[in-house]
This record gives sequence, structure tokens and C-alpha cells, in this order.
Amino acid sequence: MKQLPITSPAFRYIEKSFGEWLDMLGYADQTVYSMPIYVRALLHYIEQQGKVEVKNITPHLVKEYYYHHLKNRTNQMYGGALSNNHLNKHLQAFYKFFDYLRQSGKQILPSLNIPLEENDAQTPAVLTESEIKQLYTACDQYVPHAEGRYIWLYPALALRDKAMLSIYYGCGLRRNEGIHIELNDILFEKQLLHVRKGKNYKERLVPISKTSVQHLENYLYDARPLLLKSNREERFFINERGKPMQAQMMFLRLQTLLMRTENATLIEKEPGLHTLRHSIATHLLGNGMTLEKIKEFLGHNSLESTQIYTHLIEKEYGETTTAH
Repeated sequence: MKQLPITSPAFRYIEKSFGEWLDMLGYADQTVYSMPIYVRALLHYIEQQGKVEVKNITPHLVKEYYYHHLKNRTNQMYGGALSNNHLNKHLQAFYKFFDYLRQSGKQILPSLNIPLEENDAQTPAVLTESEIKQLYTACDQYVPHAEGRYIWLYPALALRDKAMLSIYYGCGLRRNEGIHIELNDILFEKQLLHVRKGKNYKERLVPISKTSVQHLENYLYDARPLLLKSNREERFFINERGKPMQAQMMFLRLQTLLMRTENATLIEKEPGLHTLRHSIATHLLGNGMTLEKIKEFLGHNSLESTQIYTHLIEKEYGETTTAH
């Protein structure tokens, strides 16, 4: 959907402006990323009907798109009908888009009046071992920039992406825990990660697999120095300007890797950084690790939070695996 072309300047502007509006209101990273993509698909459809102005966006056209296109979509990308949960994500984006048009004064619209579909059973998305491997492989599937001065950047970003996956999947960290890691928090000789800023200010030591240690070392010694602007920066993950990476940028890097895989099933799961945490916990349980040890690994306060993964083993994940 993200690649669907929009030629109308008015439509391209409101898609971009809609995302900025969501960000300004403080919506979650995944919402700021995904809702404009759903709206882009709608605008593409409207444009295909020969309508290219904001005033052409009407509840009638949205309903036509929803009932005659989305609910019957069988294209190669998704291979069949969309789930009710996925249809509801489209509807929520349309309703929020109408709110944006009204509040920005760009279009005064009547209510959309499309009822939400009945929710499917709600369980956290979990990636399979194969899908995790595809994300790691996608790190190296970059296209070097034509200009020579940028030729160093893409291999550096590839190493950083692998380190990011190793932190959020390999170590099962929460989003904010990952972005706050500092250089001294990774104890390479002991293969441990010191999480200093865990949930509720709780600290913990997390074991790091040999493979993850290698990814972290490759980034630290071969990529990070190329991005670094000041030796005083202690954050482990830094952006191309040498500044600490923020959660939104981490999330966008993950979305880039997803699109590179061209795996429709994986993309439709719409995984975020927390999905990687759910995935490693499910894989560890499937490989025989006890709930008590997974509780310590994730930094949960009680076993009740960890027990959800026993259900995910049966519902979402049908094979045993080991951590990457």
C-alpha cells in the first residue's frame, strides 16, 4: 500500500499532513506510521475514479472503497480476504482521517457510519523463527547510493539494523529500554546486558547469545565510529548525525526491513519493536525454557504477565526454535 502512486498534489499533501497531525497529537509510533498508509490506499482508489481534489473525498466513495474493494480484496499481496482486525485498522484510520479533515478545516464531512467488524481473538503478534531470519537477511539488502560520499553509510546502517534486532529480539528488551542503552551497559566478556532503565525503574541483567554479541560488536567497532560526531556520546544507538536514536526512528528502520522481505504474511502482521520481544519469549518457551526464567529474562514483575506465551505457543507459533 505504501508504494501505491498518488499524483494529485492535494492528495499527497494531505497524506503527509495527516501523519504530522497524528504525531503532533502524540499518537504511538505505529499509528503515526500505519494510518497514513491506509489513507494513501484510499486516496489512490479515489484518484483512480478520476477525482483529485480534497472536496471529492466523500463518505459515499469511502464506503464504496471499503465494501466493494477492501472486503473483497484477493490480490497477490494478501492472498485472500483481510481479517476483521485488519479491516478495523483501515476503518479506524478513515475515521481519524475524517477527524483531521474537519479539525483542520479542509473539509466538513458528515459521519462515515461504517460499523466496525467483530474483532477476532486478540493475541499479540508473534513472528516465526523463519520470519526473524528474513529480517536479519533484509539488513543487507540495501541499495548503495550513487554518490560516492554516501557509500560508507549503507553498510553501517546494515550493521546497526542487525544490532537493533539483536537487542529487541535477541535480548527481548522493551522499546524504551533499548533506546536508553549506553556503551558501558553491554558487558561483552560476560555476555550480559545491564538494563538500567527497566519498567518501574527495575534493573536486570540479560544474557546475550554469541550470535547477538557478534552483531553488537560489529556495529560498535565497524559502524558506530562512522556515525559518531563526538566521543562524548554514550548512547549505544546513534543516528547518522551522531545523536541518540529515538523510538520513532527505530520503528521506521524495522518497517524498512519488513518491506525488504516482500513477505506478505510477515508484513500483514504489522510487527513493532515490542513484537520482537513477544517473539523471543515465545521461541524460548517453545525451546523448553521455564516460565520462571522467561519472567526474569523479560523483567516481568509476576508470572501472570509471562503466562500469555503459553497460549501463543499453540495459537501463533507451531514450531520449536532457539534464540538467534
